[in-house]
Amino acid sequence: MTAELTESATGQRGGSWQLTQLLDQAPGFHALSDTLAELTDRGHPIVVGTADLKYSNGLVRYAERYPDRFIQFGISEQNMLSAAAGLASTGLQPYVATFASFLALLCAEQIRTDTAYTNLPVRMVGHHSGVTLGFYGTSHHATEDLAITRSIANLTVLAPADATQLSAMIRAGVDVAGPVYLRIGRGRDPRVYAASDLAGFAIGKAITHSTGRDLTIVATGSMVHPSLEAAKTLCGERLSVGVIDMHTIKPFDAAAIAALSGNTGAVLTVEEHNIIGGLGAAVAEVLAQTANGPTLFRHGIPDEYAPVGPPTHLYAHYRLDARGIAAVAREVLR
Repeated sequence: MTAELTESATGQRGGSWQLTQLLDQAPGFHALSDTLAELTDRGHPIVVGTADLKYSNGLVRYAERYPDRFIQFGISEQNMLSAAAGLASTGLQPYVATFASFLALLCAEQIRTDTAYTNLPVRMVGHHSGVTLGFYGTSHHATEDLAITRSIANLTVLAPADATQLSAMIRAGVDVAGPVYLRIGRGRDPRVYAASDLAGFAIGKAITHSTGRDLTIVATGSMVHPSLEAAKTLCGERLSVGVIDMHTIKPFDAAAIAALSGNTGAVLTVEEHNIIGGLGAAVAEVLAQTANGPTLFRHGIPDEYAPVGPPTHLYAHYRLDARGIAAVAREVLR
């Protein structure tokens, strides 16, 4: 049985018929597939591949529209990355997608040596990042991928907050000369932006929703929406709390962080990632070189392996939902 039949017929790797029905509830995956199709329509030399997961990440929509530009690699992620580098060397622009845990961890060598060292325009989409594959356990959790990818030279690292921002990132990144790592969730992130909000979207330029006199929350990816909700709650308690969407982890917008000096009492980073090596570390590196910088508090997953459970329960457990982030912010302000 082929890898494609394995996924669609037996439900291996999360690609069951139930997930095909859930795709209508996953606008992030529609945005991924439809934006790639749009760019292909415009003449960009795009080819798309996945590792036995075209139903799980919605790329089946692209495959149906452009079957001659779609490659089903099967359960062979490392081969997929090396093949993508080969395709890129011929002038094509490959986009390859698999679970973030397999892409960033299993394929770290291929990302570094085959795509980044050669500076080839391979776009890597790590979906179901963080703990969004909660029930699948440690092997499928990706809480180290930002630490790995931001340490690789030539690699652009992006984390969209919602489907609209994902589309903007794909369009903005189409002309990036080197490789790009896109970290997305399970395609069902709450809406943060309207298309008009991102008319001037630029990679490497953080989006400052507001700066709080008491506290500024710097969030990335899936944590932007609950951080904005937490800030609303705290502002209703007569606290001045702002939010910055640090959607680009590399190249990092150091100026946006340095500008907080003297303008906010403290900074709280929020990420669905180990607190070591990710967003919090990137902000700390900037503040360490900033005169009179605000006090930094890092919030995310502690240096441990997350337990098995549904993502919503894990977010509550780690206080990464709006209620938990607000509670952590109150503790910081005390």
